[in-house]
Amino acid sequence: MKTVKITLKRSVIGRPEKHERIIRSLGLRKIRQSVIHKDTPIIRGQIHKISHMIEVSENAEE
Repeated sequence: MKTVKITLKRSVIGRPEKHERIIRSLGLRKIRQSVIHKDTPIIRGQIHKISHMIEVSENAEE
């Protein structure tokens, strides 16, 4: 199954509450912290909403 690695690049300070909730729901707390999630439509939707604050790299698992 494919996975995506998500890294927080920008601070959540001064961002809308909705963006902060999405960041927290992905498991990100600090700048430059990375998490790995399965590549699902739900995760892709969250990534799309906050794409200006994160960096995404795709990984393939066997």
